[in-house]
Amino acid sequence: MDFKKIIATIVDFFKKVWVWLKPYLIQFHQWRKRIWKKYQVNKIILLLGLVVVLVTSVYLFYLAKSSDVEALKTGLSQVTTIYDKDDEVAGTLNGQKGTSIPLEQMSPHLIDALISTEDKRFYQHGGFDIRGIGRAALGFLTSGKVTGGGSTLTQQLAKNAYLTLDQTLNRKAKELFLAIEIEKTYTKDEILEMYLNSAYFANGVWGVEDAAHKYFGTTAANLTIDEAAVMVGMLKGPGIYNPIDYYDNAIKRRDTVLQLMVDNGKLDQAQADQMMKETLVLADTYGDSRQDNQYPYFFDEVIREAERVANIKDADLLNKGYKVYTTLDQQYQQDMNTTFSQNELFPPNATDGEMVQGASIAINPKTGGVQAVVGGRGEHTRLGFNRATQSSLSPGSTMKPLVYTAALESGYQPDSLLKDEAMSFYQVENYDKVYRGEVPMYQALAESLNASSVWLLNEIGLEKGTKKIEKFGIALDDKDHYPGIVLGGMTKGTSPLKMASAYTVFANQGKQKSPHFIRKIVDSTGKIVWDNEEAKEKQITTPQVAEEMTSMLQGVFSSGTGYSAQPYGYTIAGKTGTTESVNVDSQSKDQWIIGYTPDVVVASWIGFDESSDIHFLQSGGGQGISPIFKDQTQRILSHSPGTPFNVEDASIKAQQEETQAESNGSLDEFGQKIKEGAEYWGGQIKDGAGKVKDGLKDLWNNFTQ
Repeated sequence: MDFKKIIATIVDFFKKVWVWLKPYLIQFHQWRKRIWKKYQVNKIILLLGLVVVLVTSVYLFYLAKSSDVEALKTGLSQVTTIYDKDDEVAGTLNGQKGTSIPLEQMSPHLIDALISTEDKRFYQHGGFDIRGIGRAALGFLTSGKVTGGGSTLTQQLAKNAYLTLDQTLNRKAKELFLAIEIEKTYTKDEILEMYLNSAYFANGVWGVEDAAHKYFGTTAANLTIDEAAVMVGMLKGPGIYNPIDYYDNAIKRRDTVLQLMVDNGKLDQAQADQMMKETLVLADTYGDSRQDNQYPYFFDEVIREAERVANIKDADLLNKGYKVYTTLDQQYQQDMNTTFSQNELFPPNATDGEMVQGASIAINPKTGGVQAVVGGRGEHTRLGFNRATQSSLSPGSTMKPLVYTAALESGYQPDSLLKDEAMSFYQVENYDKVYRGEVPMYQALAESLNASSVWLLNEIGLEKGTKKIEKFGIALDDKDHYPGIVLGGMTKGTSPLKMASAYTVFANQGKQKSPHFIRKIVDSTGKIVWDNEEAKEKQITTPQVAEEMTSMLQGVFSSGTGYSAQPYGYTIAGKTGTTESVNVDSQSKDQWIIGYTPDVVVASWIGFDESSDIHFLQSGGGQGISPIFKDQTQRILSHSPGTPFNVEDASIKAQQEETQAESNGSLDEFGQKIKEGAEYWGGQIKDGAGKVKDGLKDLWNNFTQ
């Protein structure tokens, strides 16, 4: 094959194409020049470019102005403090915080090393360095991407405080404008102080003071030149230049910093050479004095709620010195923690070692404030799964009172008779598989009878019952609109938090306050950024219906399914609930107890996270959870105000009336017998008296004859 001939043919072809195309291209070029000139296209492009620059500048200026730069120093130096319901300190959220110290307590060698390495013209520029920007621009042109470098110390502070670590042009632009605002607000020394107090030095250590203790066993004020060089060297990459984990890297980086100090006139070459020959003497005297988190599940929910209601991100809440005033009752929380620490109260683990899980939550019914919460057993994971607030569980028979509320609103009374028998429209059995024919409403609730509850829902109407459940705040799926909903059969389930909130209606005259963990959030400048001292309130039912429900629900603990869970010496109302295991006959999957007084509502749950043929609860009817609930509520109620119910227990009242009726019947019978006896003996006496009279008369007649 003649490649030269083929190539020559191809070239000849393209020449012919060019000869044909060239006149047309010339004509197009001339036309484009006329149009370009006629419509001032160059000016339009220039104008559009200027508009883009202007809009971008305005946006970045607005961003810088709205970043609350004035609060930066206080935010970086203060920890976020959590307060309880009485405004007492409950703990702190530290995040990326170390011990904050003034610049005067930092070694001057540290300052010299920092400026020589990171920002030689720090005291000359106004937040940005043209030379540094030029180097960054050159790097972008040569590599096609934004590389590190070019940022001043002020820009690095802005990045650490407000921005992400992404290497993008957008982030760099934001960083520059924020740096200008910081320079306008703070002195150079204040900027250095904030930077060094907030810098990360690996191994969970923030700030130069704690880092000095961690690596050299001294204070930041007493750092030597070579120690200061090591500290500053870590700033480039604390994960690979810290001397504990990467000693050789730290030595090389130290030497680089020492040479830069020489180049910047802060150290002579002979001193630097001598130090480069020396080894590092490490010592760790760092002790994290930050307060332990005694209430991890509660604090997790505070972090979540702050982001949800006040749009304060997790990192910001931890690092910007907020004061968060919560609804926490420290004594209740300690009581709940104590109960959950006693493994002997809980059912044994499954045969494969899987732990029976549990969760509890306590709410003040008058305010809606969550006072205590435990989201699980075993090791806590920060911002991990909280079974008390995030779970989707079938509530079992704890759902019944919500439907019974609708029945009372429809005209039923606590002593109204309900049918307890097999239903033609829905297959249902009682827990003991015995139908009672007819039972008063209070008994059906106290004994948690399923058949009579399904009958009652059908009588008042399914739509009315489900609407009432949703009004209590329990979200239902379309598939949940069926007779079994009164037994707690749900497609997606609900949480102990939602159920506890529903029961606050009965304890608070029919009113429901939105459940919440936070009352108020104040930023580091003292500005209130979220205020929820008065939570939203809804009237769910009437005070009379709420009292009638409480009268019936007291019977659950005095004589019903919750009898073994009643805290000794206290009167409470509430409901038990159990769901059946689909894997093992006659065993349960979930067990619930919700109990309340006028002062507090406590909802507790136990079960396995994943049900199976070996993951089930062996005891039903509330027995497995009973000792847990009893221990917990006895502790909590011993520290509560002890407000009594203003309504009688319907079950006890009915028993007393029955006893009184029997007593009255006996007295009536006894009175009737006395009356009959009196009449009999009265007649006998009258007859006897007549006979005596006749006898005396006969005797007199005989005597006178």
